[in-house]
Amino acid sequence: MKKMYLLAGLSLLATPLLAQRTLIHCGNLFTGTGNTLQPQMTVVVDGNKITAVQKGYTAASGQDKVIDLKNKTVLPGLIDMHVHLESQTRRGGTIDNFTMNPADVAFRSAQYAKTTLLAGFTTVRDLGGSGINVSLRNAINAGLVDGPRVLTVGKSIATTGGHADPTNGYKKSLQGDPGPEDGVINSPEEARKAVRQRYKDGSDLIKITATGGVLSNAKDGSGPQFTQDEVDAVVKAANDYGFAVAAHAHGAEGMKRAIKAGVQTIEHGTLMDDEAIELFKKHGTYYVPTIIAGKTAADSARHFGYYPPLVVPKALAIGPKIQATFGKAYKAGVKIAFGTDAGVFIHGYNAKEFEYMVEAGMPAVEAINAALLTNARLLKMVDQIGSIETGKFADIIAVDDNPIQNIKTLQAVTFVMKDGKVYKQ
Repeated sequence: MKKMYLLAGLSLLATPLLAQRTLIHCGNLFTGTGNTLQPQMTVVVDGNKITAVQKGYTAASGQDKVIDLKNKTVLPGLIDMHVHLESQTRRGGTIDNFTMNPADVAFRSAQYAKTTLLAGFTTVRDLGGSGINVSLRNAINAGLVDGPRVLTVGKSIATTGGHADPTNGYKKSLQGDPGPEDGVINSPEEARKAVRQRYKDGSDLIKITATGGVLSNAKDGSGPQFTQDEVDAVVKAANDYGFAVAAHAHGAEGMKRAIKAGVQTIEHGTLMDDEAIELFKKHGTYYVPTIIAGKTAADSARHFGYYPPLVVPKALAIGPKIQATFGKAYKAGVKIAFGTDAGVFIHGYNAKEFEYMVEAGMPAVEAINAALLTNARLLKMVDQIGSIETGKFADIIAVDDNPIQNIKTLQAVTFVMKDGKVYKQ
């Protein structure tokens, strides 16, 4: 009798389960592969992949699940190339460096990640934190935390006293002398060691702060902060380890050095001049403007006590210029990628960037595509994300209106699916 029972159990286990497909009925579909909407379409999802994109509303059969988005516009999940998931702006927030434990930062970052996902951004590039962002990425990948697909630099690489030196603004007894392990370098040799440390830490890419920055508690917001030899060493070491390099840069000289070295993207680019624009075009470097961050920083600086005194004049001078720089760069033919610098503003408002891009002269459909296949190509994930096509991950969102005609509708995402799982409906 015992043998018969075991055999019966085995026979039950061997019985194949009926696969459940999900049929998404789309009133209008923007696949990300063209510039128009397709009416009355069905996207078929099986597991975490898109298995078909069909005209009309495909009838359900068997165990099929139907998601009715017939009164919505459906798009691929959006991609943001510049976020900071460990932090978020607030009045007097610099004190957090002294009062928050790593666990506090971790719990907070988990909430910011979820907020970002629910805003329709299913993949992001985290461009700098303490390294907790690496653990956050791993937790999301393991299904422990809800959030977008994260590619992260871990800790940005800076120079002593430069933007992203983690001890800027500290009293002397706390400053110490951070080195490559902490992302601070002062020679080509240290540059190589810092890149290798990021590899050891589990980073996905490298970020350098090629010039001064706005929100660092230091006086300079635009001067170059890496020598040409140093930035060359970073990029060469990064290439050896299979890393792309992003470069924070406001001032023209620092971004020119970074472009010449071979970085993939320039972040912010506020004070780029005509020579820098020609270098962008010559080297095929992409510009990630982060207009919303500039506007937010300038607005926050007008509120007494929001930022430390050294930050205020930088935010007021640099922040308002990014949108005009973007418009000039776009019209000149510089390649544009979509990124926001979320964390400098409140997480979840990333899609406001689209509105500012359109205001500055970029057609809505180009702005949307910048956050889709353009970013997917830069991440070397074009076969997985960035469009709604057979074989790609089922990263799918929906909005109420036609975003090509009303770009603001992307600020109110009503449906979010990532990897075939529905997070918002």
